[in-house]
Amino acid sequence: MKKIEAIIRPGKLEEVCGVLEKVGYPGLMITEIEGHGKQKGITQQWRGKEYKLKLIPKIRIEVVVKDADVKKIMKVIADSARTGAIGDGKIFVYPAENAMRIRTGEEGESAI
Repeated sequence: MKKIEAIIRPGKLEEVCGVLEKVGYPGLMITEIEGHGKQKGITQQWRGKEYKLKLIPKIRIEVVVKDADVKKIMKVIADSARTGAIGDGKIFVYPAENAMRIRTGEEGESAI
């Protein structure tokens, strides 16, 4: 099993969630986060004044998947989250040693 963590634009959340549900992974965790990558924030204007926004709002999506589905899930997330502009986000993959469904006690891939 692997844990996939995707950092995406907030405006892409519904699209990514819909695609994950279509491919059989409706269970996920979502966290609102702030941060920046190489661009080190953005410059915006408000009432004629420029100001630097160092931390940009993002969404972190976490989903645990079977080893065989990792590449497929990474592709559907990337395809649905991509705008082609700087700040589209990143996808990280981590090993997930085990999982347990609390209600039934099932463990491993059957628990996800």
